[in-house]
Amino acid sequence: MRTYGQYCPIARGAEIFAERWTPLIIRNLYLGCGSFSEILEGAPGLSRTLLSERLKQLEWVGVVESNPKPDGRGRHYELTSAGHDLFTVCQSLGEWGAHWLEIAPQHLDPFVALWSMCKALRRDRLPDRRVVIRFDFTGRPHRERYWLLIELGDTEICKTYPGFDEDLYITAEAEAFVKWHAGQLSWSQATREDRIQLDGDLSLARAFPTWNARSMFAHIMPVSRTVTSHAG
Repeated sequence: MRTYGQYCPIARGAEIFAERWTPLIIRNLYLGCGSFSEILEGAPGLSRTLLSERLKQLEWVGVVESNPKPDGRGRHYELTSAGHDLFTVCQSLGEWGAHWLEIAPQHLDPFVALWSMCKALRRDRLPDRRVVIRFDFTGRPHRERYWLLIELGDTEICKTYPGFDEDLYITAEAEAFVKWHAGQLSWSQATREDRIQLDGDLSLARAFPTWNARSMFAHIMPVSRTVTSHAG
């Protein structure tokens, strides 16, 4: 591990926290990702080799702990007390980012928003039957399609057809879906402007936006660049 060679707590903390991908790994663990594959799924672009390296580092410094799974296949990861404390740093960073940084075109990956939405669903509000929702995202170099499978309170994002009848079809501009999840666009505005369209089961279409599926930072109002530049 690289070191700044300073006793300063900021320097020593940054040696761990400021490593590339580490804050996202901690975020994913906090959101309930317990397996290697779950952590990896929530960090598109992170390689298996680098994730393995980061997890070993985080275990070594006492931020993460792991135990063999009961079936003997792989390990289960979770944050330690130190890891939960470190997540508060992630949360503060997220609050700062939501307030001061704009969502640029390179941030409009709809899969990440869908994955994050899945982690934020209110399980007590979900249907008590199997439901399959198909998502078609437009406005990207290539049209993207995913399925959200809900069954017995559990959810799963599928990149290939799960083999069950589809109950609801959502076609959305990637930008509109990401900004709705981030709290920068209301559901009513997005649907009124046809930036998000729903077809299929009417009761599911009405219920979907009530499942509390938005970012934990959706309540934070971003500061306009125009305002900040004028203030300067």
